[in-house]
Amino acid sequence: MSGLDPASIRAAVDAALREDIGDGDVTSLACIDADAVGRVRMNAREPLVLSGIEFAEAAFLGLVPAPEVRRLAEDGDRIPAGGAVLEVIGSMRSILAAERVALNFVQHLSGVATLTRRFVDAVEGTCVKILDTRKTTPGWRLFEKHAVLCGGGTNHRFGLHDLVLVKDNHLAALAGASPNPVAAAVRRARALYPALRVEVEADTLDQARLAAEAGADIILLDNMAPAMLREAVRLIAGRSLAEASGGVNLDTVRGIAETGVDFVSVGAITHSARAVDLGLDYL
Repeated sequence: MSGLDPASIRAAVDAALREDIGDGDVTSLACIDADAVGRVRMNAREPLVLSGIEFAEAAFLGLVPAPEVRRLAEDGDRIPAGGAVLEVIGSMRSILAAERVALNFVQHLSGVATLTRRFVDAVEGTCVKILDTRKTTPGWRLFEKHAVLCGGGTNHRFGLHDLVLVKDNHLAALAGASPNPVAAAVRRARALYPALRVEVEADTLDQARLAAEAGADIILLDNMAPAMLREAVRLIAGRSLAEASGGVNLDTVRGIAETGVDFVSVGAITHSARAVDLGLDYL
């Protein structure tokens, strides 16, 4: 499941450890003997989809002396309440120094994966794919998009560089362009970036029609009610892929998926995912 660069994981974890430990874990230095050895397990306290296990391993293994770490589950696994995901044996000072950093990564990324899975499960039986967005924590985009994959979702563009997405402000800036702003935007994008897919945001049925006629690869149907989405899909008539966005939550996503769109993009799976509950328990 992991496609993350180990160097990126190591850099993120090292930065988090420096931030948390500073000049030293004064509580453990005061209370725990230097030669004290212990055994702990990271346990799920609620059902979840796991993501971020490599970050937890890196947190424990990045300290001296490094404890022994045994992985008990993999990213993408569904973990029941009470299920163990990691076991650590070694210096208690090292274990306690890395505990919060390890948990922070796994709790947040598993939260993204778990919420993503809920959306994916909600559209099961349709052909719709759940997409993420660029609404991510600054500096954590690759990690959160990895978590989306762990939850069964699909990554949309990673940034402004890998897909042309013509939105309302781009079209407003092209007002008066010939033959119309949508066609002009698609033509310019194809000319400058022939290897990239071109997506056009449509707020109206007329814009959806124009985007399909212009040859857009994907049309982003923004904030349309289900009846309007169905009509937009009819107008597009298979000439472009259709993506629905806006007003999407767990109560509405099934109805949106059943309109015939190909994708539903959900910003909430990254920007509003709740950290799930895991704990490190002394054995």
